[in-house]
Amino acid sequence: MSKQPSNQADLTDPLPIAQALIRAKSVTPADDGAIGVVESALEQLGFTCTRLRFGPIENLYARRGTKGPHLCFAGHTDVVPPGDLAGWTVDPFAAEIRDGLLMGRGATDMKGGVAAFIAAVAQAGEVPGSISFLITGDEEADAVDGTVKVLGWMAEQGEIPDMALVGEPTSKAELGDTIKIGRRGSMNAAITIHGIQGHAAYPQRADNPVHRLVRVLHGLTAKPLDEGTDWFEPSSLQVTSFDVGNPATNVIPGVAKAKLNIRFNDLHTGASLSAMLKEALEREGARHELDISISGESFVTKPGPYVEALRRAVRAETGREPALDTGGGTSDARFIARYCPVAELGAVGTTMHKADESTPVEELRALSRLYARVIGEVMGGA
Repeated sequence: MSKQPSNQADLTDPLPIAQALIRAKSVTPADDGAIGVVESALEQLGFTCTRLRFGPIENLYARRGTKGPHLCFAGHTDVVPPGDLAGWTVDPFAAEIRDGLLMGRGATDMKGGVAAFIAAVAQAGEVPGSISFLITGDEEADAVDGTVKVLGWMAEQGEIPDMALVGEPTSKAELGDTIKIGRRGSMNAAITIHGIQGHAAYPQRADNPVHRLVRVLHGLTAKPLDEGTDWFEPSSLQVTSFDVGNPATNVIPGVAKAKLNIRFNDLHTGASLSAMLKEALEREGARHELDISISGESFVTKPGPYVEALRRAVRAETGREPALDTGGGTSDARFIARYCPVAELGAVGTTMHKADESTPVEELRALSRLYARVIGEVMGGA
């Protein structure tokens, strides 16, 4: 079964491109030819393509044009595993069409989006300025050897765009109903508090770390971190694990552990929240360890010419007034925001990561038309 669209005429239709991508079993970090599908299509459309391999990950940067404005489309070709195949009614990598649906892993997240933007470029034809693609195979896992390293290379080469569009499936119920203009930051923390083990009947001879940890967690969760901001909902601190590992009911344990996840808005930074956690532990006064991992800072691209161009495109193509949103998890947009304004606009994502992931064929084609409209609005050609 071929992983390539059959000819250049197919490039105005995202369906054969999406099927070719789905047939590549690119379960992260594997590529299985997915980047090659994108590269082949873009070379036919006149792009200069550069393969960038970092660690085990295949990435692609492609550009057509040398002048501004420079719009970059960012996406990924890696997918999550299909999981239990018993939950699928089709082969997750066969790209079967059933009842008007394109089915397969990545149909919505986000091989369909990548295919739609390629087709949009073919539909738009020659436009003023430059269009580029930043395509990674490392978004669904650690996101270490993908977008963040390609951006570093782009900065060194003078290839940073004026604006970027990430094709994640952001629409909630209908195509174009939501544009993500930012994301909350995200951090994880692992707390370990040490005490003195002892007999539960003689607590004066022990130092109970569970009590200490409970006090710390109560202090952290007793009141909200904030009330939200103009573009963000309130920050959220969630205790995700509390572990003592004590099988006995009459033993005070020597160690207690907890894990936290904080999703935070633009009132905070990873550094300020880390300081808050350290201060809470130091107040308790027990011997402790704190391990912090910050997966992304919050960011927002406030309404301006770029966001307004996206809104005009959605209104013109769908008749809908898109909501501007910053909710949900993280995406590679968090890396791009360090370099240029970025927004996210894509398909309806109700089936992403599920068994029988699918996207309606006509919606996929509508998405490509929407992206072509975006190109026109952003590049000044419409």
